Amino acid sequence: MPEPPRSLCPISLALDIFGDAWTLLIVRDLMFKGLNTFNAFLNAGEGIATNVLTDRLARLEAAGMIEKTRDTKDARRYVYRLTSKGADLAPVLVQIVLWSARNTETDVPPEQVAAMAADPLGFAERVRESLLRRDL
Repeated sequence: MPEPPRSLCPISLALDIFGDAWTLLIVRDLMFKGLNTFNAFLNAGEGIATNVLTDRLARLEAAGMIEKTRDTKDARRYVYRLTSKGADLAPVLVQIVLWSARNTETDVPPEQVAAMAADPLGFAERVRESLLRRDL
């Protein structure tokens, strides 16, 4: 059973789910990079350890942020996908990208930052809709 929350503060509740150094990076990989397998996350370049990745995927699944299914091409493998609840983070991640692009050098292509900046909510909604249409 999950531990009871520290408080009912919305920020505290959100941080209980994705307030560590790795969880939002996994969501980013699912949302913006199209990664969806354990090995793809492992090789995404961030240097996450296998045990940490396993734990964060399990936490995200328990929180209803992602779902996993067997890969139709290789039944030994799982494929991960953001749920509607996870895809609802699109506006938050867009704002984090925009904040970072304004305040530091990033590797996000300038044209993508410009598209996000021109219509942050529209951009986020297009990302969200795309995620929810994606077939595993």
